[in-house]
Amino acid sequence: MKTKKQLGIWMDHSIAYLLELSNGEITTKTLKSAPAFPERVPNLQSNESLMNKREQYEISEFFKNISAVIKDYDEVLLFGPTDAKTELFNNLKESHHFEKIKIDVEPADKMTENQQQAFVKEFFS
Repeated sequence: MKTKKQLGIWMDHSIAYLLELSNGEITTKTLKSAPAFPERVPNLQSNESLMNKREQYEISEFFKNISAVIKDYDEVLLFGPTDAKTELFNNLKESHHFEKIKIDVEPADKMTENQQQAFVKEFFS
């Protein structure tokens, strides 16, 4: 029988901790949301519409990076304190690439790395 590849992702809109569970051990990697335009241009800051577009682009790119990782897993747990996990889940549901992946969403507060690992181990046990 093939071992299921399991991944827990604690996330908010700026960072994602990817916790891969394999043989009872967890390996953690970090993905950060990179600013689309690192240099702050004074004129851009005054244009609220442009700032909103910029923020949406940054979130979209962040979700694409996480989605690229998720494709390699059989079961995924999205958890964290903000709506980012639900937004990503809804994004994933729209793509046929994720149809065969079991994805669960659970609420969770801010957690230490040890708490995140314990949460993932308990969820998948």
